[in-house]
Amino acid sequence: MSAIEKTDVVIVGSGFGGSIPAYHLAAGGAKVVVLERGPWLAAEDFEHDYLLGSSYTRVFDFVAGEGMSVLGGNCVGGGSVVYFAAMPRAPKFVFDRHGSIGRRMWPAEISRDSLEPWYDRVDESIPVSKQDWTDVSYAGGLWAAACNHSGRTANPAPVAVDNDRCTNCNFQMAGCRFDAKRSMLTNYLPAALAHGAQIRPLHEVERLERTEDGGYRVHFDLIDEEDYRIHTGSGVIEAKIVIIAAGAGATPVILQRSEAALGTMPHGVGRYFSGNGERLNTAIIDEDRVREVLGLSREDGAVYAANHIGKGPTVANWDKLDGSLPEYERYSLEQLYFPPGLGTILAQAPGGEEPRWFGAEKKQILEKWSNWLTIFLMTEDDNEGVFGTPPPTGNAYRISQQMLGRGPLRYEPTKNTLRGWALADADCKAIIEKDGLAKVAPWTNDVVGAYTVHPLASCRIGDDPATSALHPSHELRDHAGIFVTDSASVPGALTVNPAMTIAALAERAVPGIVRALQERGVDVKYGAPAPDGSITGRRAVSKLDLVAGN
Repeated sequence: MSAIEKTDVVIVGSGFGGSIPAYHLAAGGAKVVVLERGPWLAAEDFEHDYLLGSSYTRVFDFVAGEGMSVLGGNCVGGGSVVYFAAMPRAPKFVFDRHGSIGRRMWPAEISRDSLEPWYDRVDESIPVSKQDWTDVSYAGGLWAAACNHSGRTANPAPVAVDNDRCTNCNFQMAGCRFDAKRSMLTNYLPAALAHGAQIRPLHEVERLERTEDGGYRVHFDLIDEEDYRIHTGSGVIEAKIVIIAAGAGATPVILQRSEAALGTMPHGVGRYFSGNGERLNTAIIDEDRVREVLGLSREDGAVYAANHIGKGPTVANWDKLDGSLPEYERYSLEQLYFPPGLGTILAQAPGGEEPRWFGAEKKQILEKWSNWLTIFLMTEDDNEGVFGTPPPTGNAYRISQQMLGRGPLRYEPTKNTLRGWALADADCKAIIEKDGLAKVAPWTNDVVGAYTVHPLASCRIGDDPATSALHPSHELRDHAGIFVTDSASVPGALTVNPAMTIAALAERAVPGIVRALQERGVDVKYGAPAPDGSITGRRAVSKLDLVAGN
């Protein structure tokens, strides 16, 4: 019988929640192994193609649940490779939200102010760029002009994009072949590798069990690089500490499947899932009215006709991010480019006969695809998602060779969530339809239910054991040595793109993980600079180093 491999830390997943601790722990002296279920693609591997078997289908994971579908990353770099690269910080009121539990859901020790130095660390490490109006796309400019015309404000969104490298190809969501999008592939992961961390693609973690010395044994399957339904082998690795960062749609499934060996999981595992209150609207722009009402024009004679030119979100309306408003009435409206495929299917014909997502009227708007403007609504929901019995392997029952699966998530939106969606829909309509600029309709929920590209909160941090799976330190309740540092740990909807907050929370969790490793005899320290060597952010949290025993 061959000896079982051992290491200090196993990290499950390589997105924001996995890459950030991988770098810091490896830089601090720990032996780190990152297990990633998806393939490892370099910049030149990201294809400008949507065919099955292209990078587009290889790097995505679309899981349809009951009432909610989740689109996430499936590759080294995880969600950071397939995200829209918008990096706003969460509004202050978010941290005081009560949500469905009727009292503050965030841990008492976390507020916008206390998280600020950790946001700064992320800002420095990625880094995040402040755009000006010369950086926005045609779609962003049109949305800004429409907001201004209706008496609203518009702001260029902060992004993790090197605009000097960006070619405005609009394939940004499915990776970036020009390395203009600052995913984990361009910062934390290369730095982790430089310090000796190992990254193993096509390793899908199935379950954990305890070892006799108080550590954990991680069981994984090896995944075929072309057909993700095929397992080519299996293996085991032991670690003193396990960090699970497989995403809010997969992290709770791994823990649920581990319950038979580890014992009862906290009540919050697989409950209180949030889709970040997300919803999408598609507007069909009237070129003539935009020319007449807004006075916009282009050299080629077109006004807009530019759905495919540019990048992801560049302009947002934040007028309703007002802490004085009641909960569920606060939201952002963000211009977004959504590539062909899901968006093409789910977009409805504005004002048509029901159903409006297929038929003659849908065919007519498809002919005007270059005049589509997609608006991304991020509202406050009620954390009403619940994960049922986990599938035998993976996070879903794989339906196709790549990308598509059927998962155990059940989501039935409450009146609070539905009201928030309706208010945001109405606001979007008032802006974009004013004086006949466009006709707009929300995407249908009839096909795959609601949908989110930013799943959150399925194993959230908190002070109350009854409603949070994790301590404020991100350690799993009643299971010392297991930490969750991905989107699953975020307590609830943020009303903005969540990547910046997920990353800041992961940064904040690292000193406590270092301390836990030190208590287990690992010679590791906290205090590495940003991946590029910058130390300003480190100085900002220097007093917090004490929690890691430095």
